[in-house]
Amino acid sequence: MNLEFYEAREALLNLVKPQEMSTTLPLENVLGRVCAKPIICTKNLPSYDNAALDGFAFSYKENLDKLKIVATIYAGDVIEPSLGENECYKIMTGAKVPQDADTILAFEDALSYNDSEVVFPKHIKKGNAFRFKGEEQKKGAVLIQKGVKLNPAHIAMLSAQGITHVSVQTTPRIVIASTGDELKEPWEDSSEDEIYNCNAYAIEALLNNYGFKTDYAGVIPDNLEKSKEFIGKLCNYDILITSGGISMGEADFVKAGLDAHNFKMAFHGINLKPGRPTMVGVMGKTLVISLPGNPMAAYLNAFLLVVPALLKSLGTNLSFLPTITASNETVFRCKGGRSELVLGFYENGKFQVTRDNKYGSGMLTPLLESNALFISTTDTTLVNTGEPLDIILLP
Repeated sequence: MNLEFYEAREALLNLVKPQEMSTTLPLENVLGRVCAKPIICTKNLPSYDNAALDGFAFSYKENLDKLKIVATIYAGDVIEPSLGENECYKIMTGAKVPQDADTILAFEDALSYNDSEVVFPKHIKKGNAFRFKGEEQKKGAVLIQKGVKLNPAHIAMLSAQGITHVSVQTTPRIVIASTGDELKEPWEDSSEDEIYNCNAYAIEALLNNYGFKTDYAGVIPDNLEKSKEFIGKLCNYDILITSGGISMGEADFVKAGLDAHNFKMAFHGINLKPGRPTMVGVMGKTLVISLPGNPMAAYLNAFLLVVPALLKSLGTNLSFLPTITASNETVFRCKGGRSELVLGFYENGKFQVTRDNKYGSGMLTPLLESNALFISTTDTTLVNTGEPLDIILLP
């Protein structure tokens, strides 16, 4: 019995064990990696009281009129407090504010000023444009939690802390294999009776896009003994991803090759178009995800199943691909009785279905025409114009 899509995804994720090992990498190499432990603030941000803009620093009191400028402070200067009655500093953005000032007046907000004095407006807010030491982050606070995938903003924060090395989760060892004696690699000559192997390279590119490195093992032989030998060499990987050779009626060398190495199947079949033949299980310590052979089916199921599984393996809280709500632009039909992966183009809050949802799972061109995906329910047969849809943006 085939599982429903979300049941299959849950069954797969239940097999995924987060990586237990970590490694320390230099800051320039941690983009896209996942924090292995919390990162603590070691330096207050900002590390001293400073001016948020160019202007005049002074000690606030009501009904100020005209103040004398006693010094000019630039970023990097350290000035000892020296203000007398009705005096102020001229100060530049980011410069350290002496302890006898607590408010900044922007140049453009002054009624007038010259090199020696400034005339103040009537209404000034105490603490204006004054950045207090530690107001953004205080020493000892948690900056980045364990399990967070590091993005460019995180790199900026780490740099601001003077952190040069970060402990990150090790990534799983992933290997990709294809099936079919008719396959030729892109650099080989191909006759009309042969096809180029696009699945392995599409899956590899998809996983690379999410920061995962992969090995390519080649094509599993369409021969029982050779397939056993071939798969046996892949048992040292954490995750094995295959495409093709698992549909009913196909020479079942993939399953037989896996079974020869203690393969325990979790499920074989999803009530989904495209993606019905998908098979998942474990072979010793290796998680096995066998995808359909049709290019669109292999790519979309890798996106919806493999990517979340790999994200979970890192211990990240991003195991599920986020959805957004869009208004359906054009009416389209689904067969019903199964879930369907409906391609479309999302723009300005609207979802425009690709080719009226009429295309084959062996095609690639509809993927080029689409940037979003809608997963229908088994009871969906008609989707009307204006109907709100939860969609997933494609990479």
